[in-house]
Amino acid sequence: MTDTPPLPALKPARPYFSSGPCAKPPGWSPDKLATESLGRSHRSKIGKARLQYCIDLIREVLEVPETHRIGIVPGSDTGAVEMAMWTMLGARGVTTLAWESFGEGWVTDAVKQLKIDPTVIRADYGQLPDLGEVNFADDVIFTWNGTTSGVRVPNGDWIAADRVGLTIADATSAVFAQDIAWDKVDVLTFSWQKVLGGEGAHGVLILGPRAVERLESYTPEWPLPKVFRLVSKGKLAEGVFKGETINTPSMLAVEDAIFALEWGKSLGGLSAMKARADANAAALDAIVQSREWLGHLAADPASRSNTSVCLTVDGADEARIKAMAKLLEEHDAAYDVAGYRDAPAGLRIWCGATVETADIEALGPWLDWAYAATAA
Repeated sequence: MTDTPPLPALKPARPYFSSGPCAKPPGWSPDKLATESLGRSHRSKIGKARLQYCIDLIREVLEVPETHRIGIVPGSDTGAVEMAMWTMLGARGVTTLAWESFGEGWVTDAVKQLKIDPTVIRADYGQLPDLGEVNFADDVIFTWNGTTSGVRVPNGDWIAADRVGLTIADATSAVFAQDIAWDKVDVLTFSWQKVLGGEGAHGVLILGPRAVERLESYTPEWPLPKVFRLVSKGKLAEGVFKGETINTPSMLAVEDAIFALEWGKSLGGLSAMKARADANAAALDAIVQSREWLGHLAADPASRSNTSVCLTVDGADEARIKAMAKLLEEHDAAYDVAGYRDAPAGLRIWCGATVETADIEALGPWLDWAYAATAA
């Protein structure tokens, strides 16, 4: 190692750049959470009221149309995606899009668990597959924003308005930061732990009318675990979308999500949250553009994420990235910034709405320092 260069003068005030769980909203502290529902049954009057309030806030802040139902389900975003796959797939052909780790996970579920033979359209990390190849006679599964590659779909224009199959979008690191074409999405999933900075464990499942029609008209061949069951006696279990969760939720996690949603609403709602993410991504891009040794894994700005921004580091292998991340954490300058374990070696900086732009700006000199400090 070379001699360690001098430390930068200014640290990020909140060095929370993890891509999940993500930074808490500014001003958050546990004593600000409502606690009246804690220690109470989630089926009590107050328990159901708080769950319904959380659903209502999601609809308001995320601008979900009244045509779509919103439910709180087990298992974080993964549970929500798998609930959709297990209950709806098998009625027709399936196409899966994969350009990063989580998209590949849904391919694995379809092939190895459900024994479906899907059409798989892939692209390497940093790239977006040819969306024009998608056959919308199939049910189509994709990530709206690839959290581990920093590549997102630019919009919903590529999705056929007259599609026959369903579209199932894992949008966990896109919602509250990117525009969602609700008329093109039949199923959308996310977890509170990303752009809201909430806690994990619970997922959110949003169903459009065509998804409800599928659930009420089709029964899959495989057995369904209790936590996946959305239909009772041939009809949608409407209670799930009114705060009557399938299993016992953490009311503390619900209250934490409510805090984050109220924070987002107080900013001005969806447009304000998107603007914060855009400003953070722009600040990070300015850092990248001014350094020859830094680059974007997502080559095309049109499909580059404004939340989970993945960076390449010139000449760095996995060991050096780990060393850089360790040094930054030891100095409380940046936490959890190493890229995802299955992704190419690099850095990943969360730029969602709960991060302050000033902290992104302060990060630049620390990246320089860590890069220099780990130079062999």
